[in-house]
Amino acid sequence: MLKKVFLGILITLIILVGVIVFYFVYLGYQSRTGEPIGLLNGVLAKCPDKPNCVNSEFKEDSAHYIEPLTLPKLLFNDTMVVITSAIESSDGTIVSRQEHYIAATFTSKAFGFVDDLEVRLDKSNGLIHIRSASRVGHSDFGQNRKRVSNIKKRLLPML
Repeated sequence: MLKKVFLGILITLIILVGVIVFYFVYLGYQSRTGEPIGLLNGVLAKCPDKPNCVNSEFKEDSAHYIEPLTLPKLLFNDTMVVITSAIESSDGTIVSRQEHYIAATFTSKAFGFVDDLEVRLDKSNGLIHIRSASRVGHSDFGQNRKRVSNIKKRLLPML
């Protein structure tokens, strides 16, 4: 009798784990359909009301705010090359590059979740604004904030 109960619990747990894994695989697949939001009225989009996004454009949104970087005295195009290099060396893939804007994606090793990273050069205020957000889900366990911090660390010596 005890063996049957244990076997029932074991089968239930295996099914539950299978459903959870399938759900995360589905979310990873779903995150591959889409693209970075892009600029809205010349600035990076605000973060949604979820903890899986960081943004330097909107200081009043303290839950998502990160400090922008100061735009160096380098030539404008040199700054874009340095930013592109920092993103690519962090395993990002550039999907769009314009005169003052870069969009990149990062894909997680587990389940293939895709996150968007966007950078906007604000020449008039001398700032580099960054937004990093997950395409799906609610929480990212701080991954976007960590990604931006790592990219900033790569950028600082080069700027």
